[in-house]
Amino acid sequence: MKKYITEFIGTFFLVLTIGCTVIPGNAGVIPPIAIGAALMVMIFAGGHVSGGHYNPAVTLAVFIRGRCEAKDVVPYWIAQVAAGIVAAVVAVWMVGKSGTPMEIHNVPAAFVAEFLFTFALAYVVVNTATAKGTANNSFYGLAIGMTVMTGAFAVGGLSGGAFNPAVAVGIAVMKLVAFSQIWLHLVADLAGGLAAGLVFKFINSEDK
Repeated sequence: MKKYITEFIGTFFLVLTIGCTVIPGNAGVIPPIAIGAALMVMIFAGGHVSGGHYNPAVTLAVFIRGRCEAKDVVPYWIAQVAAGIVAAVVAVWMVGKSGTPMEIHNVPAAFVAEFLFTFALAYVVVNTATAKGTANNSFYGLAIGMTVMTGAFAVGGLSGGAFNPAVAVGIAVMKLVAFSQIWLHLVADLAGGLAAGLVFKFINSEDK
């Protein structure tokens, strides 16, 4: 239970940060930096308890890689998505309004963007937070947070920059993206996590 509560807390503050920086329309550099920093500190805070996934795609990658038990996958996903929904409601209440859905005009490009940067995120997670070669390091939270920040800067304007199915649900609740288009985040992000787990296993076949 402690692991699931930790996953809820970390995901909650990640999505809350997104809502409280994106809905008011803060200057372009503020949301990506704040979001990357929020993820970083929550990973450092809860990584020793739950692994600090805060993302169903990351949980999938870590499961495929062999460092998340099958019995934890669905409860992690439930905790993460529930946190995204609750955080979205709280953010809208705090800000006093919901957002304006972005229009994703180039769906194939947005899909590829979500896939590639979710792959990058999950690949960084499994290599910095689960690999034997980087065991007991002190930089994993920074590496993971900065990967999200990089993705938000690079393709946030193209796809919404979710890289996380729980975030996708949260930003849809906040009306930052349309519910009719979050399928591309859900499918692309889980596919990116799956690919990252498989690539890690191929490259690091001796790392069980």
